[in-house]
Amino acid sequence: MSDDNSEIAGSDEVEIDETSGFSTNLENADLGDEESNQGLFDDLLSGEPIFENKEVLRPSYTPHELPHRSDQINKMATILVAALRGETPSNILIYGKTGTGKTASAKFVSKELESTSQKYSVPCDVEYINCEVTDTQYRVLAQLANKFIEKNKGRIDDRIAELESLLADLDEFDRASAAREPDTDDATASDPFDFVSDEEIESQANDSTGDDTESTSVDSPPEMKGSSSRTASSATDETTSGPTADSTPSPEHPLESTPFDDRDDIEDRIADLEDDKDSFEEVPMTGWPTDRVYSVFFDAVDYDERVVVIMLDEIDKLVEKSGDDTLYNLSRMNSELENSRVSIIGISNDLKFTDFLDPRVKSSLGEEEIVFPPYDANQLRDILEHRSEVAFKEGALSSDVIPLCAAFAAQEHGDARRALDLLRTAGELAERSQSETIVEEHVRQAQDKIELDRVVEVVRTLPTQSKLVLFAIILLEKNGVHSINTGEVFNIYKRLCEEIDADVLTQRRVTDLISELDMLGIVNAIVVSKGRYGRTKEISLSVPLEETEAVLLSDSRLSDIDDVQPFVQARFEN
Repeated sequence: MSDDNSEIAGSDEVEIDETSGFSTNLENADLGDEESNQGLFDDLLSGEPIFENKEVLRPSYTPHELPHRSDQINKMATILVAALRGETPSNILIYGKTGTGKTASAKFVSKELESTSQKYSVPCDVEYINCEVTDTQYRVLAQLANKFIEKNKGRIDDRIAELESLLADLDEFDRASAAREPDTDDATASDPFDFVSDEEIESQANDSTGDDTESTSVDSPPEMKGSSSRTASSATDETTSGPTADSTPSPEHPLESTPFDDRDDIEDRIADLEDDKDSFEEVPMTGWPTDRVYSVFFDAVDYDERVVVIMLDEIDKLVEKSGDDTLYNLSRMNSELENSRVSIIGISNDLKFTDFLDPRVKSSLGEEEIVFPPYDANQLRDILEHRSEVAFKEGALSSDVIPLCAAFAAQEHGDARRALDLLRTAGELAERSQSETIVEEHVRQAQDKIELDRVVEVVRTLPTQSKLVLFAIILLEKNGVHSINTGEVFNIYKRLCEEIDADVLTQRRVTDLISELDMLGIVNAIVVSKGRYGRTKEISLSVPLEETEAVLLSDSRLSDIDDVQPFVQARFEN
């Protein structure tokens, strides 16, 4: 036994670098038993996956078929078909609540539009901008300008490649033409009968025409021999057009059906295209005057003859942040463009956002309006069944999962996005627990998780003053105060402001912030009458206390608050 062990130890000896202390021959190193090598993810990978294609359940996925949205899709198509005729489509405004299929339908139609335009060789470009992310006039114009600059450079590269291919064809044609033309000197040098003088050849020809029955001279070259009935002219015809001659017609000149006269024209055009490409200057995301950005965008769009469809998702966010200047400029572009035409598709969750637009913008932007109604539970079930066929492995769903997801989402204004999130999250929870099947319990867990995630995201993005007000409410609830009133919140809020050296707002403004938290569903604020003492708001938390407090303390400013417990308790002791 000891010999075997020593033999193994000898074969697995590891060299150690004295300077670094690390092994230098890891290939021979003994990494331990297989059990000790079990990594963090081995257990998770050991189970059978439930998903076949999880991306199908994400909001960013555009399906090949959109159930219960054929009417809206057909209406969009009848408007945008004008682009395939080279005409300017009417501008479209699309309305509907979150998760009603607005963006998915618009992207589906735009994808079909681009593919059809390529099929019929009609220049048509569709560009998508999410105005919740790109929410200023500068950013929208800069992003659009850079996208069209990139497209223009790509098309210029394609044209230069075509012209260089044409030059190559021209070179090949010239070489072939030179090969077909005989060299007089070479022909004379290789002629075996070059010792016969021109006068002798002419005399032989005259003799052959004088007597039809006389055979040709034995000294005649081979091409002059043959039947005595052939005349010199017929012999000449045969040498030029007979079977021994090249009867292949000359190929068409490469420039025959092009606008170019010669090589110089092509090379000049290539130089012009390269100059155009070099002239395009990408717009930085900050730093330029807005009118310069607009000018670059205008030139980039108008460089080619085409129809451009600009899709502005969450368009109300752009108007809310930057006003209607962007929409005014975009909707008026066609009066100045020479080569291209622009059409706008605006997508909004807010049916009333046009009330704040300039009447001129409103009239030109809202030429066509399409409303997307919420889905009902049966429609949501159809959508989930359609996606689940691709998303999950066969037999991964129990029969009650999809109806439950659809029912939960139908309560949230028919939100298909919420239904898809529920189904995907339920699948993820089932996979983590190594279940082979998704069941009702996984859907209920997913509902709780999504709700908590929503709360976390909303609280995390609150302004600092709103976080302080919410923190005050949390501290009061933690110390057993129920039916909290505005005055109590304001007193704690002031002390929190002192802790982090923040400006103290008025009590009226704090009341407004409480109303905003109520609208977001974070707190529940009910106005109650106190008789002769007037009316006040009774406030209570609508979200999990500990998780919400953890999110607030993750803010760098609020994390600086020291031990707030004593002064809160002291206040109630008074």
